[in-house]
Amino acid sequence: MALAVERWADAWPRYAVDLGGEWASGGQGPGFAPSQLRFANGAKVELIAPHRVEDDDFLRRYLDRHGPGPHHVTYKVPDLAVALDSARDAGFHPVGVDLSDPTWKEAFLHPAEACGVVVQLAQPSGAGWKTPPPDGFPTARAEPASLTHVAHAVADLGAARRLFAGLLGGEPVDAGPGTVELAWPDSPLHVRLVTPDPPADLGGRPGCVAHLGFECAEPSAVPGAVDTGGDTGGDIDGERHEVPPEMASGVRLVLRSCHH
Repeated sequence: MALAVERWADAWPRYAVDLGGEWASGGQGPGFAPSQLRFANGAKVELIAPHRVEDDDFLRRYLDRHGPGPHHVTYKVPDLAVALDSARDAGFHPVGVDLSDPTWKEAFLHPAEACGVVVQLAQPSGAGWKTPPPDGFPTARAEPASLTHVAHAVADLGAARRLFAGLLGGEPVDAGPGTVELAWPDSPLHVRLVTPDPPADLGGRPGCVAHLGFECAEPSAVPGAVDTGGDTGGDIDGERHEVPPEMASGVRLVLRSCHH
């Protein structure tokens, strides 16, 4: 899950200090500077901030229009060419296809076709990206949390299943009324598809990222977390605390105890 932020450090107090995300990697490129924080179960949050906007202003325009918040979700594939053929055969129209870097080939599905979220398809190669933490990277105040799922609110659950299960290969592992949870082999991060009630909550959009789900030792000790009494709008399990989007770089956090 990638979050657009003005500066990496804007998200560090919440994701590195409060939730214990460890520095994994970071760098700078035309238009944006990406970095990644790794959580206890190996799942990552990517932070992307504007950089060299004179070369590419896509992220600057996004932040000016929407403010900080979820930008895209990434799915790694073994062969991008095969994945693109499968996407086109399924009626999707990939954009931004870039095969120029042999270590990271990528393409995207537009939110209009991907249930309201940018989907990045990527074919990486090599051992992975690691860099030392930058000066000023903070120390966690508690043991690291686990990032367990991305909840995606969708207007059409059938269309979402065709994308996330049919094309992207997610396997259903749990379900509830208007809810399906999908998992991928060797991935610690699930995608939870939720149909909001009423559908007008989406404002006419085909979908949006509803929240990030974390497990941590003491949800009540996370600054800003509010006890919801277990009422989290149709979630499968009984998360009891939430952090509002304005306190988490534009995305709601739903926290439950790792001892539940």
